[in-house]
Parts: sequence; structure tokens; C-alpha cells
Amino acid sequence: MSLDKMRNIGIMAHIDAGKTTTTERILYYTGKIHKIGEIDDGQATMDWMAQEQERGITICSAATTTSWKNHQINIIDTPGHVDFTAEVERSLRVLDGAVAVICAVDGVQPQTETVWKQADEFAVPRICFMNKMDRIGADFFGSMDDVHEKFGVDCLALQIPIGQGPEFEGVIDLLEMKEIRWNEEDEGETFTITDVDASRLDQAQQWREKLIDTVAGSDDALMELYLDGKEITVDQLKKAIRAGTISRTFVPFVMGSARHNQGVQPLIDAIVDYLPCPTDIPPAKGLKFHKDESQEVEVPCDPSKMPLGLVFKIQYDREMGPLSYVRMYSGKISSGMQIYNLNKKKRERVNRILRMHADKSEAMDSLQAGDIAVIIGLKLAQTGDTIGTEAFNVLLEQPKFPQPVISVALEPESMSEKDKMNETLEILSREDPTFTSHEDAETGQLIISGMGELHLDVLVTRMRDDFGVKCNVGAPQVTYRESVSGTAEASEKFEKTLAGKENTAGLTISVEQRETGSGNSFEVTCKHNDIPDEIMEAIKHGFMSSLDSGIKYGYPCTDVAVKVTGIEYNELTASVFAFEACAAQVFDKACTAANPVILEPVMNVDISCPKEFVGPASSQLSQRGGNIMGQDSKTTGEIIHAQAPMANMFGFTTNLRSATQGRASFSMEFSHFQLKVGGLG
Repeated sequence: MSLDKMRNIGIMAHIDAGKTTTTERILYYTGKIHKIGEIDDGQATMDWMAQEQERGITICSAATTTSWKNHQINIIDTPGHVDFTAEVERSLRVLDGAVAVICAVDGVQPQTETVWKQADEFAVPRICFMNKMDRIGADFFGSMDDVHEKFGVDCLALQIPIGQGPEFEGVIDLLEMKEIRWNEEDEGETFTITDVDASRLDQAQQWREKLIDTVAGSDDALMELYLDGKEITVDQLKKAIRAGTISRTFVPFVMGSARHNQGVQPLIDAIVDYLPCPTDIPPAKGLKFHKDESQEVEVPCDPSKMPLGLVFKIQYDREMGPLSYVRMYSGKISSGMQIYNLNKKKRERVNRILRMHADKSEAMDSLQAGDIAVIIGLKLAQTGDTIGTEAFNVLLEQPKFPQPVISVALEPESMSEKDKMNETLEILSREDPTFTSHEDAETGQLIISGMGELHLDVLVTRMRDDFGVKCNVGAPQVTYRESVSGTAEASEKFEKTLAGKENTAGLTISVEQRETGSGNSFEVTCKHNDIPDEIMEAIKHGFMSSLDSGIKYGYPCTDVAVKVTGIEYNELTASVFAFEACAAQVFDKACTAANPVILEPVMNVDISCPKEFVGPASSQLSQRGGNIMGQDSKTTGEIIHAQAPMANMFGFTTNLRSATQGRASFSMEFSHFQLKVGGLG
């Protein structure tokens, strides 16, 4: 398959906007599946995990490949729930384009904003599919205005609706100026195309003028034709729309009702016509290392060059072991060859390459630049690892994941379960970088941490059901952070004789508070050319471990700057052990002097409720120390935007439901850490 006939796309949206339903229809109409599965009855092809079927939500970003009009389309269906934001993030990192599914009734919802910002961050071109056009309260133009206002993008309507809500009949294609209606008898597989009805012709011509006006504004050649009053062909328009979509000048809009099999074929056409192929987007960037120096290089998408790929997801399979999802950026990898993991600096063998279809697969001989597939046999690979060859030492940019904010204690039911539990935890943390586990130094309890209550609930259920681990789970706890509120300097000397050998080290450092949200930093400001690399590595490792271990309470540090201003090195007595120990001691000393503080996670809370319950819902939030930040009015009700400390939000679901007669729902995602008044007293 030539690269210009390939599309790597993601389907992204707010929870319940219809991502998985839309994907099901795409697979059905492209002939990949022969029966439409529904989420409501737990039969959706892409929601193959038992828990996804039970809960009716997408948890894993499932990958599948299909074809349409001689084009190969690699689709990744991403989760909509905020607890699984890492799944969305790592998918967007490797995609060339995206389809944003927007509910025509609710318009832009909170999680839509999150995924849209993530797509902006990775400069992903996108098209919008306005779903649920047949629902009461559907408003295509109002929802499109909502997108324009919220994200500041130019919206390009490629279609306008024939009727809205229960009166929705079909669409008017503004490029061809034809009406399209789908046949219910064959599940929308066939459709009728007719001329635009005279009663709708004026409106259609107005919107076509708007379309040509917007498109011509981004294309000089079209603008010339437009100003000269010459006819612009459909092919010329399509070419200019494609260029404008890829450059993110505007966002094209199509519409329909995926649930009722309307509007999906024009959406697939739009994916093929307007979203980029792997060579349309700028080359991937990576860091090329030579000795101690690194420089940023571009990696053009070319199958004839040196192989280079990114592992963007790990999924464990009972029979096959770890499945490594890889996006190839350069060159080609064949089944049976050896590849080099540049992060781990280890060689591994590619046993098999598979083209995935949710939980089913077909074997491939090779994987080349621009394509996405699964490699079997990589035992060391983790999410974010670069694979290639030693000869082409380029490290692709690693995805950055948010820190976990909620923890629970985990205990095996018996000692015999302990090893099994530790193995399972290792597998799950390789799969999901936002899931971590550690042993509490004081209590000896095993603590697991994640992005939210649902996130941990899903993972614990997987441990029990998929891996057969018998364990007890404690109540959720907030994962705090430690920092400093001042500046301090400290010096420390370490001397210890072990096995008759003297070990010495001396360090002087300064610590200071960094700007909120900027993370930790470490630098050496004193001269150190004559000090061996292993000693410098030991110093760095010592401080990094100390930042992870905390100052006073054992929580990880954040927004702390560590500067090493002096190193006492004696080549006869210096050792790696001595410098690591010295780093830990001087860090504690300096941080204790710099007024250590405890920080708590603050969450963005979005409550959806009918107008009459805004008061009770806001009151429930205020009682928990929440601050109301704003309010949006939608057809279906009000959305209250607020922030609240996470520690106060446990059990909020029950209280909110009782105060609003079960009519309100809410979503939460991490915002920032703030000073916890009164500490942990």
C-alpha cells in the first residue's frame, strides 16, 4: 500500500458522544464486520474487554485496520472518560489525523475540551462528525458555533441538515448540491441522492457561498477564480479543503446519527479526502546522540531509510505475552529480525508482526514507515520506547504522562498470592504509565496509585478477573505532593569504611521553589570535567531518588529546583555508593531548612444538571470547599464548571444524586497542586 493511500486516524470525544458507535458503523460499511454490534447490549466490536462491555465505556484504545476506496485506514478508538486520559494522549501522539465526534444536542462537553487541547498540543488535523442529529434538541448550527466560540477555530460546514431532531431526514451535500437520505430497511447501507428541493435551495446556496468564501480565503488560486466570478469545480474545492484541513486553517463538519445508520459513508469519504497521509504531515522529531551531546533531527517518513519506530502502547495477552503497538516513522521491520531498543540499550527479536482488529489479528511479513501494527516478542519494551538500530541512534520524543493523584492499599489474601500480585502489577504498570505501585516504608503496605476512582476500580477488577489475583482493597486515599516554600543551602560530607575500604563523598547544594506546575529540575553548576561519569550518574540518581521519596511525609516532591554547587571528590576513596548516600543526606538537610510544605491535588469538576437543580448542585460543591468558576447553558440543561480539593470529593456521587433526584452527573480531572492549609495534621 503506497503511503498516500494510508490514513492513521483516531476517533475522539466526550464520554457517550458516540465514538465507539461511529467506529462500529465505519467498520460495517467498509466491510470489516458483517454485523453491527451495539454498546447497549455489550456487543461493540471495539469494546472487547469484559469490563468495557459491562460498563458500556471504552477503556483501552483499540486498534483496527479497514479499507475504503483503495485506501487503508488505521483506526484507534480512544476512551472518553477522563480517568483514561493517558490512553488518549499516547494515541494522539502517533496519529496523523482525528475525527472529533460531537453530540448535536450538548455541543462541546468538558472532555471534548480536554481531547481537543491534547490534539492541538500534537498539532493533529481533524474533522468533526456532528452525531445524534435525530435526538430531541439537536442543533447543528448552534453546536458548530459552540465549537467556534470554545476553540476559536473556523468551522467549515460541508453539509447542512434536512430537518433536525425527530424531523431529521438526511443531509444536503454542499459540494455536489445534492440531498442524501439513508434507507432504514438495509441499516443505512444504501442511500438515495436527489436534487435539492426548491424550498431548501436558497439556504443551501447561502451555505455553499459561505463554504467557497472560507475555502478560497485559504487558497490564492481559488481566490483568483472566485474574484473573477469563474466556476470553481468540485475537485478544486476538495483539493483546497484538504490543504486547509491539513494546515489546520479550518475544521470541516459533516453530520448524521451513527446509532440510526445515517451519515457515516460521507464521514468515511471525508476521512479519505481531507485527512492527511503519513507524508502530508511534518516529519517526526527526535534527538540524535553523539557521545554526550544531542541534537534535534527530523525523521522523514521513508520506508527505504533506517528503521525507527515508537512503542506507543503495551497490552498483555495471556497466550502471546506483551503486545507492543508500534508506529513506524522510518524504514522497515521484518518478522524474525533483531531490533535495538534505544531507551533500554538492548537488542530484542521480532517474533511476529500482527495487523490488529480489536482483539483479533492477522499476520504480516513486515511493518514499514507510516504504518501501525503490533510486534510480538519485545519483552523489555515500555510505552514511549524507541526501537530501531544501533547505527541510527535517534530517540523519538517520549510521551509525558500526568502523575497519579489517588491511591488505595492492596493486600494479597494469602502469602502465596503475593508473588502473583507483584507480577500482575508489573504487567499492568507496563501497560499503563499512569498506574504505579510502591511499598509504604512505614506500614509495609503495598500502595497502588492512578488517575481516579474509576481508573483504580477497573485495574483492580482486571487483577481479580483477568489474572486471578485474590486481594483485598483499602479505601481510596489522596496522593499528596511535597515541596519547599523557600530557598536553602546545605553541605554534607559522607565517610564510611566498608570491608576495610574507605568510602568518602562531599556535596554542597542549594534548593529552591519553582513555579507551580513546572515540575522538578536538577543541574550541576560547579566544574566537574575531571570527575568520572559513573560518579556524576550516582549524584544525579541520588537526588532523583530523593525527589521521589519526599521530604517529611514520603510523598513525591514537585516544583523543587536542586543545584549542585560544590563536589568534594577524592579519586582514592570516592565511590558510587558514597555519593548516592551523600546526595540523600544533603537533600534532606537542605529541604528541611527551606520550609517544606505539603500540596494537595485540586480537580476540575464539571456538573451537568437541569436548570432547577443548579442551586442544590452548587451547594453540594460549596460544602466540599469547591469554587464555582463558571456556568454554560445547553439545550439539555446547565453545566457548572468548578474546582475542588480531591480529598473532599470522595462519595460526592451519592450526595449529588440525592440532592438532584438523580438528575445530575459530573466528571472530574486533575487540574493542579495547591498548598494544603494546615498541613496533614
